[in-house]
Amino acid sequence: MELDRGNLITLSEYLKQSLSPDVNVRRPAEKFLESIEVNQNYPALLLHLIEKTEFDLTIRIAGAVAFKNYIKRNWKVEEDEVDKIHAQDREAIKKLIVNLMLHSPELIQKQLSDVISIIGKHDFPNKWPDLIDQMVVKFDTGDFHVINGVLHTAHSLFKRYRYEFGSQILWTEIKFVLEKFAKPLTDLFVATMNLTQVHANNIEALKTIYNSLTILSKVFYSLNFQDLPEFFEDNMEIWMSNFHQLLTTDVPALQTTNNEDPSVMEQLKSQVCDNIVLYAQKYNEEFQNYVPQFLDAIWKLLNVTGQEPKFDALVSNSLQFLVTIADRSQYRALFEDPATFHNICANLITPNIEFREADNELFEYNPEEYIRRDIEGSDVDTRRRAACDLVKVLAKHFGAKVMEIFGVYIVQRLDEYAAKPSENWRKKDAVIYLVTSSASRGQTQKHGVTQSNEFVPIPQFATQHIQPELAKSDVNDMPVLKAASIKFIMSFRSVLPRQIVVGSLPDLVKHLSAENVIVHSYAACAIEKILSIRGSDSLPMVKTEELTPLASNLLNGLFAILEIPDSEENEYAMKAIMRSFGALKENIIPYLNNLLPKLTQKLAKNPTRPNFIHYLMETLSLSIRIVCKTNPAAVESFEQVLFPIFQGILQQDIQEYIPYVFQVLALLLELHTDQNVPEPYMALFPCLLSPVLFERQENIQSLNRLLQAFVSHGSHQIIAQDRTNGLLGVFQKLIASKLNDHEGFLLMQSIIEHFPPNILETYMKQVFVLLFQRLSSSKTTKFTKGLIVFFAYYIIRYGATNLIKIIDQIQPQMFGMVLERVIIPDLEKISGDTDRKAVAIGLSNLLIDCPTMMESQYNIFYSKLLDALVQLFESPQDNTRIFDDDLLPSEMDDPIVSYASSSICTQLICAKNPKKDPLEGVGDVRLHLAQGLSRLPNQQLSVLLGQISEVNANYLKNYLQSTGTSIA
Repeated sequence: MELDRGNLITLSEYLKQSLSPDVNVRRPAEKFLESIEVNQNYPALLLHLIEKTEFDLTIRIAGAVAFKNYIKRNWKVEEDEVDKIHAQDREAIKKLIVNLMLHSPELIQKQLSDVISIIGKHDFPNKWPDLIDQMVVKFDTGDFHVINGVLHTAHSLFKRYRYEFGSQILWTEIKFVLEKFAKPLTDLFVATMNLTQVHANNIEALKTIYNSLTILSKVFYSLNFQDLPEFFEDNMEIWMSNFHQLLTTDVPALQTTNNEDPSVMEQLKSQVCDNIVLYAQKYNEEFQNYVPQFLDAIWKLLNVTGQEPKFDALVSNSLQFLVTIADRSQYRALFEDPATFHNICANLITPNIEFREADNELFEYNPEEYIRRDIEGSDVDTRRRAACDLVKVLAKHFGAKVMEIFGVYIVQRLDEYAAKPSENWRKKDAVIYLVTSSASRGQTQKHGVTQSNEFVPIPQFATQHIQPELAKSDVNDMPVLKAASIKFIMSFRSVLPRQIVVGSLPDLVKHLSAENVIVHSYAACAIEKILSIRGSDSLPMVKTEELTPLASNLLNGLFAILEIPDSEENEYAMKAIMRSFGALKENIIPYLNNLLPKLTQKLAKNPTRPNFIHYLMETLSLSIRIVCKTNPAAVESFEQVLFPIFQGILQQDIQEYIPYVFQVLALLLELHTDQNVPEPYMALFPCLLSPVLFERQENIQSLNRLLQAFVSHGSHQIIAQDRTNGLLGVFQKLIASKLNDHEGFLLMQSIIEHFPPNILETYMKQVFVLLFQRLSSSKTTKFTKGLIVFFAYYIIRYGATNLIKIIDQIQPQMFGMVLERVIIPDLEKISGDTDRKAVAIGLSNLLIDCPTMMESQYNIFYSKLLDALVQLFESPQDNTRIFDDDLLPSEMDDPIVSYASSSICTQLICAKNPKKDPLEGVGDVRLHLAQGLSRLPNQQLSVLLGQISEVNANYLKNYLQSTGTSIA
């Protein structure tokens, strides 16, 4: 693709069309742009267009967005994939991008800054060592448009230091950055602080200057997150004295009249609070001298900051500083003064726990965001959450004193509510929130509150003030209070008495009919979490017989939610439906004639919310398992309903559904009792071998699962259709990939188990050649483990002598190298009960049933292999037990909610079949080995025992004694 004007104009026209609201114009343009992005010079052409001022700004911005998406999709070369960006283009992009970003309009600058961050994540610093130099030199320009561009890019580039796990590679990178960037950043910070005085009367200049200080403060946070750098420790006074000045500076001219959006000063002070919280939490010893002055500044700041939403982040971060300091023993005296303590409780905590009008607007008009903040633990800190954290810390260290002050507040607010409920419902809401905060001493997402404060009588409060609220007949009255009461039960479900938790279920079911989205969502969420609780016996706390009388109202209520506008794809209701099906087990069957059509109708409408889709597919899978457990013939009824929907999904290539379709098809096929694959499945089989399906990483595990179902149920049909080659082609593709080689081994194990040996005989040497080629070119621990397990299954199916023979056909005496370099050194790494058992039996057979192992060329490895095998027997095993009666685990993590990632979690728990033990006829693997060895002459056994470690020799003697064999 030439960098000429004609191509620039063509590109601009298609970018313009890609913005069209008309799908018939937009989609072809998008397709065209996708088709040309593989051409050399395509990215350079886009960058030239973005730079040209003669083109309309809208088109240039569209070009910048297209460029960012192009880089996001293609810069990282996935393992086993072809690089879609030409090497020359990669170099050209890195040469052009920084300068172009710095001199572009702000909207384009932001997109290109993100591009630098994406490239930097993969190439910096090793493949882009001069990036920091290119950025730092711009600090001397004095042009704040350029400087801010550099700072935004630095922030975007370094902010991953906040969440990446510490490693030598990461610390080496940060050290590299600090050496080049820490001093210029500090010098720029000081110079910019000085400019606040120089331009004190220039409002526009101050906006830019304080905006720069905000970004500087964010970069400071990122560079200090992993550890306290020596440079910043040496220059702490410079940064902290200026941070203190910024916290105590007021610039009235920069305040906004808008009560919703924070001004640049609020944003800056909020970030400064973040920075001092970081130092207080992680670098307490170095920071402690600065605590008193910052504590004083925070007191004053909080006492003069209003309740407007624009101050929320600032108040939240300020309170978090108090939380951190109050939790440190050396500062506790600062909080013990009665006047100070009363001021904290009365003036800082209680006002920020109150339900404000802004909260009410969020509750009414943006329920999703309210839920995200309130029960999902959103990253967006709220005043309430910060005040709640402060209450928890104070209650932990000053329990009696806290409850003495708050006790007065609680009684007063509850009296006000009792006098005029319809007017003062906010008072009780604040009380519930305060009690929840002060009572919680330990909490997890899975179990809710697990440890409560002894000064707060939680059961008594629930009985007197929560249950009566939920027992009221009007579920639509005072919805905020209803939601708070439901959340209380949900939060304390693990510490409240069983009779309160289980006894609340009828009232929670009743609230499923509430009109308010938050109330019925909370009710569904609470029911789901209660049904997932297990007792000390690991059995569900709510027994099936206790839930069955509620089943009709429960199911009707949950499904009714899915008919309410704005709740058609309510993931809480769908997860509760899934959990209810699992808890009711066979008792759900009478309801399924009515409910299954509703589920399939939902599926046919192609819902768009990932979590909803996931729980919907889990529920369908669970329904299939429950029904077919008692009526195997019902599988055909499910197929009749689901096949047309699945066909539509596959034909329309709806990517987010396809992995689920493969898993449900596998489940249905595995439930057929006869050893024949029905014709509709066989008609699909050739399509499943198509290489294009395996190009999507999210398909592979599910698709491979389906192929294994075909192999286990219809190997003779695959052979009859002459599809063995195609199936082995899939194996070849999978085994060549570091990411997917384990899937290749799973497929081959299934093929070995179910295909007749005479059919595979002509293919097996090539299979081994492929495996050894991969071992030679890119050996990994995962591949080696898979290879050892494969050898074991091969031995069990074809015999140990055949394994040695086929390997030695590739290269004489090669099996010795395999033993020495692969099997013996890596045997101890085998994990998983089924794999360990297969390896134990396979390699035991190699020792006890293979004369070749006794011959001169391989007998030198005999004792070494025996030693490694006994070591495998005696190494710790995973004893995790899954209860056979469980249809669902007690808690399910939410699936990843972005389909942009190739690592998306789409595995259905309810569609899985337990991994079958192909060797169930063998009980104790130690006994299996000992019985075989007992056939050896006693003298030979004595020699072997002397050749292995003393510890393992003692273990082996015990095995042999259990068979009645004694060693002289």
